[in-house]
Amino acid sequence: MTELIETSDFVAEATECIAARIVKKQSQGGTFRLSLCGGGTPAPIYRALSIRKDIDWQKVVITFGDERCVGPEDEQSNYRMARIALLEPAGIPGKNVVRIEGELDPEEAAQKCEQHLRKFAEESGEEIYRHDLILLGMGEDGHTASLFPGSQALNESLRWVSGNFVTNQDSWRLTMTYPLINAGEEVMFLITGDKKNKIMQEILAGSADYPAAGVSPESDQITWLWGR
Repeated sequence: MTELIETSDFVAEATECIAARIVKKQSQGGTFRLSLCGGGTPAPIYRALSIRKDIDWQKVVITFGDERCVGPEDEQSNYRMARIALLEPAGIPGKNVVRIEGELDPEEAAQKCEQHLRKFAEESGEEIYRHDLILLGMGEDGHTASLFPGSQALNESLRWVSGNFVTNQDSWRLTMTYPLINAGEEVMFLITGDKKNKIMQEILAGSADYPAAGVSPESDQITWLWGR
């Protein structure tokens, strides 16, 4: 089921939607697997989540949908943003965080992250690591995670995490691929801005012209949350 939520109180609505899913899973005795997106849009949401008293952050495992090829202290690092906004304020244990190590060679960083996830999946008796919730953003070119138009990672069918050279930026990125994203129980897009809304509407109408349109979880659970 695809759900579209339009809101004028984007941060509060997103925070509540995410928290409700975590609390529900934890009330059933489970550990919640949450994948974070980067960029400026989710930072205030992460800060709001970090002070929630109804979430047991000791029982949340964090991954990242993508990362820039920079170190963990670089201002461009998605991990750095999440650490400042959520991980440290919420007291999430380091062992619960699977970081994409952007300071490494792209292939090495991708393999290392994937190996961690494969180990977790094996320990849980899963063929693939299944997130409870994957948060994704979307660019004005329709990219999501670091799956950019025309990039090689769009064609990946086996790897869960991949280095991805982005030609128009002349730089490498690290990204989850469709196989891992689409194995998630639910995907939630966090979208603001009129240009992104236009692309979102095209995707909802059936357009396959954008990388974000390739997000199609087996569970069929996608939520688009758009801040008006």
